[in-house]
Amino acid sequence: MRDTQQPLDTFPKLLMHHARQRGGHPAIREKKHGIWKTLTWTQLSEKVQSIASALAASGLQRGGHVALLGDNRPRLYAAMCAAQWLGAVAVPLYEDAAASEIVHPLRNAGVTHIFAENQEQVDKILEILPQCPSITTIVYDEDRGMRHYAQPQLISFAALRDKGNDLLAAQQGLLQDELAKGCGSDAAAMFFTSGTTGQAKGVVLTHDSLIDRARVAAEMEGLTDKDVAVAYLPPAWIGQNIFSYAQPMVVGYSICCPESQETFLSDMREVGPTYFFAPPRVLEALLTQVSIRMEDAGVVKQWLYKNCMSLAGRVGARITSGESVPLADRLAYTLGDLAIYGPLRDVLGMSQVRVAYTAGEAVGPELLMFFRSIGINVKQLYGSTETSVFVCVQPDGEVKPDTVGPAVKGVELKFTPQRELLIRSPGLFKEYYLNPEATRAAKDDEGWFHTGDAGYLGDDGHLRIIDRVKDVGALADGTLFAPKLLENKLKFFPYIKEAVAFGDGRNQVCVFVNIDMAAVGNWADRQNISYSGHSDLALRAEVQELVGDCVAKVNADLAGDSTLSRSQIHRFLVLHKELDADDGELTRTRKVRRGFIGERYQTLVDALYSGQPSVSVNAEVRYEDGRVGVVSADLTLRDAKTFPTAPMKKAA
Repeated sequence: MRDTQQPLDTFPKLLMHHARQRGGHPAIREKKHGIWKTLTWTQLSEKVQSIASALAASGLQRGGHVALLGDNRPRLYAAMCAAQWLGAVAVPLYEDAAASEIVHPLRNAGVTHIFAENQEQVDKILEILPQCPSITTIVYDEDRGMRHYAQPQLISFAALRDKGNDLLAAQQGLLQDELAKGCGSDAAAMFFTSGTTGQAKGVVLTHDSLIDRARVAAEMEGLTDKDVAVAYLPPAWIGQNIFSYAQPMVVGYSICCPESQETFLSDMREVGPTYFFAPPRVLEALLTQVSIRMEDAGVVKQWLYKNCMSLAGRVGARITSGESVPLADRLAYTLGDLAIYGPLRDVLGMSQVRVAYTAGEAVGPELLMFFRSIGINVKQLYGSTETSVFVCVQPDGEVKPDTVGPAVKGVELKFTPQRELLIRSPGLFKEYYLNPEATRAAKDDEGWFHTGDAGYLGDDGHLRIIDRVKDVGALADGTLFAPKLLENKLKFFPYIKEAVAFGDGRNQVCVFVNIDMAAVGNWADRQNISYSGHSDLALRAEVQELVGDCVAKVNADLAGDSTLSRSQIHRFLVLHKELDADDGELTRTRKVRRGFIGERYQTLVDALYSGQPSVSVNAEVRYEDGRVGVVSADLTLRDAKTFPTAPMKKAA
C-alpha cells in the first residue's frame, strides 16, 4: 500500500516507506569474519538518519557532492542515502583506482565529504589531498591501521554515527524538512564514465530517472520484496548500483554483500540469490572455473559431462525458455539435471536464480546459451550510464543470442544513416557535470541521446548491437569488420581471457591474445609442462599451439557466415603480460581500450602485418605499490589456420 503523505520520488522517501511497510524485513546483509549480519529496513533508516544528522552538522549543503570509495558495504550505501536525504549528490568511485585517477572526479565534482572503506582508501585520499582543497571531511569505515592518523579531516564512521545520534533529537525537524524538500528532479548521483575514449565525464542522474527505470524493469520481471540479490561488483559502476541500491529501494528486496571477492562463490551458495546480474567477464570467469573442474574430473565424469552438455546444447535453452521439446529429450534432460545441470547450478551459487541479466558489453552467443542450456534464466540487457541502464531487455520466452531484446516501456529508439542508435527515455541523464559542450554533443535539442553504438532493429522488434560506431569498420576489400564480435568468439574458450582484434582498412584481421592464467596453468600442469610465471607460460610453444587451435575453431565458425567469412583471423600473437587497468590498457570496468593498445604496441601490430615470425618487445608495467617496471620478451607471431569462405548471398 503506497504512502499518502508524500510522493515516493526520492530514495530517502522510499527508504522511509519500506521502514513503515516492512520494517522488520532484511534490507542489507553483510558477511564479516565468516558471519552474516543483517540490517532491517527499520535499522537502515535509523542509521541513515543518524548519518544525515551528523553530515548536516558538518556543513554538507544541498547540491553538494559526497564521494564513496570502497567495496559494497552497508555503511557506504547508508552514507549514500544520507547524503541524498540532505539534497546532496552521491559520487561513487572505483575502489581499485590509483590515487592519481580519482583526482579528476574529486576536483570536477568539488567533493567536500568522502566515505572511505579502509586504510588503503584513506591513504589514497591523503596522498592527493593538496590537489583537492574542497575536501573537508574524510569518514573511514574500518579502523584497522588508523590509530595513529591525526589529520583533522579524519573521523571514523562510528564516531560520526555517535555524533549523529546525539544530535538526532534536536535536528529531527531539520531532517523532516530536508526530506520533504527533496523531489524527483533533484540530482541523486553522479557516475563517471569509463574514460575509454578520453577524460572521464561525470554523468548526473536524477532521482526520477533512476527510480523510473528501476520500477519499469521490476514490474516487467515481477520482482518482489522476497527477492534476494548479491552486491559484488564495484558500486561505482551504474550496473551494480542500479541492482544493489536503486531497485532495492523501489521494490524492497534485500541485498547481500560477500565478505570478499575470494569468497564470492561460496557466499553466493549460502545466500541463494533469486536475482542476479553479471557482466560477460564474470560469466566467462565462471565458465572457465567449470572447465577447469571438469578437466580435473575422472574419465567417467568427463564422459557424463560431455554427453549431458551435448544434450543441453540441443534442447536446454529451449526448455529454459518454456518451449516444447520431444518427450524423450525432456526426460533425458531431467536425468541430466539430476546428474550434471543441478549440481553445476549449485556450484555456481545459482540454484535459486529466477532472473539473471548480463550487460556492460556484448556477450558471446555461445557464452549466453551455455548458461541458459543448464537451466539458468540469463537474459541480455542493454543500457548505459546515461540511460539509467534499462533500455532494452529480453523478455522471457524471447531470448535470442544475437539480440538485446526490444525496448522496454517508455523507451524510443531510432537510427542515423550511419546506423548509430539514438535513445529517448525517462531514464536519460540530466547532464555531464560542468561540461555543457559534451552534453549538447550527446543529447540533442529533441531529447535524443546519441549512444555511439551501431545497431539495427530486426523484424522481430529486437535490437541488435553490432559494435561501437567508431570501432565498426571494413577490411580493405569492404568486408565488415566488427572487432568486438571476433573478440567475444575467442573469449568463449576458457584458455583466452582477453583478445584485441585489428583489421580496419587492412587486408586481413590480426589479433593479440591474453591467456587465462588459471585455465592454461591447469592445462599445462596436466601436460607436465613446467613454467616459472605468466610470461614464461604464455611464450611456450605448446601454449601457442593451444591458442592456435582456438583461433582455428573461431575461423571455422566464421567461414560458414557469408557476412563474416572474409574477416577470419589470419595472424595472431600471445602477449607476454596480462592487459591491466593500472597500465591504461583496460578501463576500470574491464573494457579493452583498443585504440590505446594499438598505439602502445604499434611495433607488434606492424610486425603482424609485415609477416615477421618474431619480434622483441619491452612493456612498461605498474605494480600495486606504485613502482614502474619493464617486462621484456621475444614474442612469436603465428599464422592462423583459415578456411574457404562461404559464398556471398545474392541480392534478391
